Amino acid sequence: MDKVSYIDHAEKWKKEFVFSSPTTIRFSETDMFGHMNNVSPFIYFEEARINFLKEVGLFTNIHHVTGVPVVADLQCDFHQQLYFDQTIQTYVKAVHVGSTSFDLHYMVVNEKKEIVLTGRGRMVYVDQHTGKPQALSEEMKQKLAAYTA
Repeated sequence: MDKVSYIDHAEKWKKEFVFSSPTTIRFSETDMFGHMNNVSPFIYFEEARINFLKEVGLFTNIHHVTGVPVVADLQCDFHQQLYFDQTIQTYVKAVHVGSTSFDLHYMVVNEKKEIVLTGRGRMVYVDQHTGKPQALSEEMKQKLAAYTA
């Protein structure tokens, strides 16, 4: 954890998470040894991120909006191995809210509450019709601020 560039104070960072989403590692996400495939964390991040955005209120009524949050970059750091049928908890929090984007951090823990994965990423709010960044409304910023470390 000391080597992760986006985490300044690990204990403080861990305590700031309030939202989480559970997942059980599926057989299809493993190799022949039952070891989790290295692309799977991004699936777990996506699942938790969508649940987080729904909780915050930014991923509702998606068929009637002009702007959508799009992943601009995503990073994962592996701290422990994971295996088929393990249950993990993926935590998500907003760490920065800008004018057209916001940064999210991820923390994945195993059944023993040990950190097994960490991650970070930037979401850019994009106009569906033009493909260009769109300003976050004040309401959106306030919703995210409630989940910002």
